[in-house]
Amino acid sequence: MRVSDDRYTRDRLRLDLALRLIRHEARTYTIRQWTGLSDDRIRKLYRSYVSDHDDGAVTRHRGKSPRQAAYFFRSEELHFQATQLASLYLMHGLLGATLLGVEPRYRVGSIESGALLCRAYEAYLDLHEPARISFEHAWFLLWALARRSELGLSRCRLCDGVRLHDLLARRDTACANCAPPDPNARGARAPTARLFAPKESALP
Repeated sequence: MRVSDDRYTRDRLRLDLALRLIRHEARTYTIRQWTGLSDDRIRKLYRSYVSDHDDGAVTRHRGKSPRQAAYFFRSEELHFQATQLASLYLMHGLLGATLLGVEPRYRVGSIESGALLCRAYEAYLDLHEPARISFEHAWFLLWALARRSELGLSRCRLCDGVRLHDLLARRDTACANCAPPDPNARGARAPTARLFAPKESALP
């Protein structure tokens, strides 16, 4: 009986995570990655619990997920929001800070990790209106930081806050909050409080 109860609980958590991801407009492939549900089951969940019941419109996106790191540097505001989201990943334990940079502490397909990803993204949405980063871009940001091939995190040399930077860029710059504003840049933003990171962070 206990085995049956545990299986029911895990299945219920899996369905709850899938619905949460659907409401964040995650693609079917992404939902399948995190929950293990089939495409058909995901479509039925959307039809049964979202399309006919939610007041707000939830868009189902098709095509490939975003995979361009340059997206997060298109404007000062987007760079700032991406850095805050990366900080939230550190705070929620999805990433860990080491002397070599960041390391992944999540596992794709884990219900617990998927729930933490949703929680971090929802905290980001609470911080920004309007939010510039979709859930799919948020998941790509986490994945790219974990790979440490294009994006990295470090301490800002000016304020000691978290700095999201392009690992392929030659010029070392300050964080999104301290960098000199570009008057010609689209989406320029006014200075705000410095970005946050866990006190125990070992970011270089």
